[in-house]
Amino acid sequence: MASHRAAKASNLPDELTTRDRWVRRSATKVPLTTAGKAASSTDPRTWTSHQEAASSMVGVGLGFVLNGDGIACIDLDHALTPDGSLEPWAEDIVEAAGATYTEVSASGQGLHIFGYANVRQGRRIRREGGYAVEVYGDGRFIAMTSQRFRGAPSTLADISALVEQITA
Repeated sequence: MASHRAAKASNLPDELTTRDRWVRRSATKVPLTTAGKAASSTDPRTWTSHQEAASSMVGVGLGFVLNGDGIACIDLDHALTPDGSLEPWAEDIVEAAGATYTEVSASGQGLHIFGYANVRQGRRIRREGGYAVEVYGDGRFIAMTSQRFRGAPSTLADISALVEQITA
């Protein structure tokens, strides 16, 4: 089990694993402390290191907290078809993001694109066709899977232009 976790950790960017902004999460995506109590995406006292969170058996997985320091996440709901192909609208966004850490979401149907961008006010944008794009940079936690999408790199890139395009 420990070697499996170590392998998963290597999929994650150092820019994330070196920050003490990790929580555990429940099956319903509720943030938890490693002691099993409620965690908060706005209270650093409830966060911990990646190593401690990854070693905990509380809940079903990990979460990373966005705290306004310039790391942002673009969450693409229902971006993947049942066969794992990208929906055409999502293909455009993933291509525009470039070489940055992207992982498959916990549902197996979405993507999380991480990168650097100044996002103070999170937004959920409904698009024609019923899909949603969410952009967050502060006061949120993201349920992490460490399942890199299509060999995405384990580094973060500047996604500011993409965030501006999406939120315009």
